[in-house]
Amino acid sequence: MTEQFYHRLDTELSRLRQEKLFRETRSFQNYRVNLSANDYLQLRSHPDVLAGARKAIEEYGTGSGASPLLSGFLPCHQQLLDQLLKWKQQPVGMLFNTGFLANQAVMKHLPGKNDLVLADRLIHHSIAQALVQGAARFKRYDHLDLGHLEELLDKYKNEFETLFVVTESVFSMDGDYPDLRQLVELKRRTPFVLILDEAHGTGVYGRTGAGLAEEMGVEEDVDILVGTLGKALASAGAYVLTRSPAIVQFLTNFAGEYIYSTFLTPGQAGAAAAAIKIIREAEDQRQKLKSLAKEFRKQLFDMGWESNTFDSPIIPIVVGDAGETIQLRDRLLKQGFLVGAVRPPTVPRGTSRLRISLHAEVTQSQLDDFLSVLKQWKSR
Repeated sequence: MTEQFYHRLDTELSRLRQEKLFRETRSFQNYRVNLSANDYLQLRSHPDVLAGARKAIEEYGTGSGASPLLSGFLPCHQQLLDQLLKWKQQPVGMLFNTGFLANQAVMKHLPGKNDLVLADRLIHHSIAQALVQGAARFKRYDHLDLGHLEELLDKYKNEFETLFVVTESVFSMDGDYPDLRQLVELKRRTPFVLILDEAHGTGVYGRTGAGLAEEMGVEEDVDILVGTLGKALASAGAYVLTRSPAIVQFLTNFAGEYIYSTFLTPGQAGAAAAAIKIIREAEDQRQKLKSLAKEFRKQLFDMGWESNTFDSPIIPIVVGDAGETIQLRDRLLKQGFLVGAVRPPTVPRGTSRLRISLHAEVTQSQLDDFLSVLKQWKSR
């Protein structure tokens, strides 16, 4: 019987290799420009962020030592949470070890068996997986199509106890985002619980970098705000913020994703807290990053690549074939550019892509060199 098990594994892995979909963990070293990470403001090596992590470690140790409901929730965690609440203009919240766990906790435990969740078709895997496991029914509306969402709201508003709508602010594979003002107008006409994942909006959008909700002035209309510490905040971990103390109390008592795991480290909390202070004052960097992203999209379009008109630092270069996508990634790496090659099942078949993630310290000269490699590839 064990032979059958290992044979099945080998068969599946062989299929992945043949289809150019095999994935493995690699440590990349030989590059000069990282266009793959989500460190949008390049704070992972900022001296103040390093100092924040160091101070927390020296005061509280390298690990939290326990789950949050035992003794793992330390003063440094409370200080970080207080900063997040003030910054994001939400009254209550909680921290999680990862963004994946935060989304799992929210989507699995809050919508009930008599509820309906309406989710954007391209929602993150952490949310999609939780919807399958949860008690509530769910349906997907066409990506960013709020007209389709409105149709579904009208159709189901009297059939379920509570309607939930969940969307990302900035989508992680395409770098596009919904019109949150229009979404809030729908919420006023047909009430629903709005869940917004600001993982990729935080640090990039808003007057203080609090995210797309701040940028569009709808902070008070978001019922549940989820975000990570591991992208612009240069750390690791996540948070769930809300206007409802009952939501926090419910998750604290029923979400195993929170209860049964040793809590995030003091160093993570200290680094994120220091990063928030920097981000709030980094408006010039945000504007530079968005301008760079718009210009880069224009240059890609002029070269014949498909491109959207958004201004986020996430820019897809859709190659199509998985094998060719890997080849182009490797050619760019030889020229010193580290980019991600994203293939199914992360994206639909036929849409394999390079996922470009710009940051505030990349220069136009570096991007010109990058585009030169793409031009050579196009003309091969």
